[in-house]
Amino acid sequence: MPGWNYAEIWETVADQIPDATAQIHGDTSFTWREFDERANGVAHTLLEAGAAEQDKVAQYLHNCPAYMESMFGAWKAGLVPVNTNYRYADDELVYLWDNADAVAVVFHGTFADNIVRIRERVPKVKTWLWVDDGSGTCPAWATPYEEAAASHPEKTEAPWGRDGDHLYMLYTGGTTGMPKGVMWRQDDNIRNIIALGVNPRYGEDPVDYEVVREFVTKPGIVSVPACPLMHGTGCMTQLIALSGGGCVVTLEGRALDIDELFDTIEKHKGNTTAIVGDAFAKPMLRALDAEPDRWDLSSLFLFTSSGVMFSEASKHGLIRHLPHAMIVDAFSSSEAVGMGQSVSAAGADSGTAKFSLGAHTKVFTEDLREVEPGTGKIGRVAVGGHQPIGYYKDPEKTAATFLTVDGQRYSIPGDFATVEADGSITLLGRGSVCINTGGEKVFPEEVEEILKTHESIRDAVAVGVPDEKFGEAITAVVELAPDTELDEAAIIAHVKGKLASYKAPKRVLPIDSIGRAPNGKVDYKRLKQFAKDELGITD
Repeated sequence: MPGWNYAEIWETVADQIPDATAQIHGDTSFTWREFDERANGVAHTLLEAGAAEQDKVAQYLHNCPAYMESMFGAWKAGLVPVNTNYRYADDELVYLWDNADAVAVVFHGTFADNIVRIRERVPKVKTWLWVDDGSGTCPAWATPYEEAAASHPEKTEAPWGRDGDHLYMLYTGGTTGMPKGVMWRQDDNIRNIIALGVNPRYGEDPVDYEVVREFVTKPGIVSVPACPLMHGTGCMTQLIALSGGGCVVTLEGRALDIDELFDTIEKHKGNTTAIVGDAFAKPMLRALDAEPDRWDLSSLFLFTSSGVMFSEASKHGLIRHLPHAMIVDAFSSSEAVGMGQSVSAAGADSGTAKFSLGAHTKVFTEDLREVEPGTGKIGRVAVGGHQPIGYYKDPEKTAATFLTVDGQRYSIPGDFATVEADGSITLLGRGSVCINTGGEKVFPEEVEEILKTHESIRDAVAVGVPDEKFGEAITAVVELAPDTELDEAAIIAHVKGKLASYKAPKRVLPIDSIGRAPNGKVDYKRLKQFAKDELGITD
C-alpha cells in the first residue's frame, strides 16, 4: 500500500523550509536543502552499487549528521536503514550484519580496523561508506562518504518507488538472546510516533502530503539528543523532530559530557533532549546542583526518556532546577511503542515505575485474560494499534511476541505489571533476568557462557546490582575451579576480549557453589542478593 513514507515527508519539509537549519554538529551545519541534496547523493551511490528494493544499509556510527542523513538516503532509495551498536565486538558485528543481510555499511573512520578484521566474514556487504572523523585515511576498499553525499544533488528515486510498506529496522539489545531486527513498516511507525509527537493527522487517512505543507510553515523544534542515535530512544525522537521541520544538534564528544550537553543546549537554544533514565539524569542533576547559575537553559522545555527506570528523585531534582520543563518517561521498547508514559512537571509529579496506559494498551494474564484494575493481579503489558510486523527472519519469536486477542493484534514483549485502581500501571520488570546497564540491555546467559570459558571458573552467573551511574552494574558471581585463585582483572579482561566492553562485569565475586537445581536452573534472586551483600549495597 502507498502509506506514509519518511522520505516523502522529509522531501516535502525541504521544499517548505529549504533555508532552515536541519542538522548541526560542532561548527558544521546543513540546511534542509543541503540535507535533502546530500541524502540524494547517498541514495544514488547505493543504487549505483547495485542495491535492490529493501536491501539493508547499516549505520555503524557515533552521533553525527551522517547518521540521519544516511537513513534519509536509504529511504529515498527504497532501502532499509539498520542500527549498529558501535560497542559490539567482532563476532557480534558479524552476527548482526549477516542476520540483517546488510549490503552496505556507513561507518566512522575510527571503526576501520574493526572492519578490516571481519570484512571477509560479511561477504554480503558490497558497499562501505567511510565517514571521516580525523582518525586516518579512507581505506582502499571504501568510498568517502562526502564523495557520495556530493555525487548527485538531484532528486533520487529507485524504479520501485517509495511505499508505506518499506521498512525501518531497529535491532534490539538482545533481551531474550541475540539481538533481533524489529521490522517497522514506515507507515505504522509514522502513524504511531509522528502522529503522537508532531501532528495527529499522521494517524489518519487519507495519506496526503499536503498535511506536511500545511503544518511545516516555519522551522520546528531544536533537538539535542544526549543518548546514542543507534538506540531507539535516540533515533525515534529525532524522527519526530525532523518530521516537524526541526533541527537535530549532535554532540561532538563520544562519551556523556554534561558540560558539553548544557553548553550546546544553551548555544543553540535547544528545546528538547533525549536521555536514558538515571544514567543520564543523575550526572545532569549533579552538574546543576554544583553550578545552578552557570547555564541558561530557559529554551529547554522537554526531557524524553525511555528504556530504563527513571527515579522519582531524579525527576524532582531536574524539575526543581528547570520548573518550566516537562519530563516524559516513555514506557516503550523497540517492538512495543506507546505502552504508557509518565509525565512530570512543576506541580505534577509521577512516581518511579508508575505509568498511565497508552490508548491501545492492556495488561493480560498468562491465559490472555485482561487484568482488572485494583485486583492486584500480575500480567504482561500488551500494546495494540500500529506496531511492528515482527522480527526479521524469526517467525518463532514473532509468533511468541505478537499475539491476537479478541481479533486485535498486540505486541507483548514480556514486561510484567499490575493495574492500579485508578487505571495506571506499576511496572514490575521483564519476566527474564535481563540486566539494563546505562541503557544497554544485556542478556546474562551471554555473559555467563564467556565467563565459563575462563580456565579458573567452574560455574558463573551474571546479575545486575543497583548502581548510581549505570542504573545496574553487571556483577559476576563465580564458582572457582579447584586449586585456583580469583584474578578479578584477568576475568574481566577475558570477557572484554569476547564481548562488547559494556557487557563485561564491573566486579567478580567468588562463591563456594552457584547452587544450581537438578534441572540446571539458578536462583538469580538469591545470587543477586549475595552480590549486594558482598558489595555492601542496600536498596
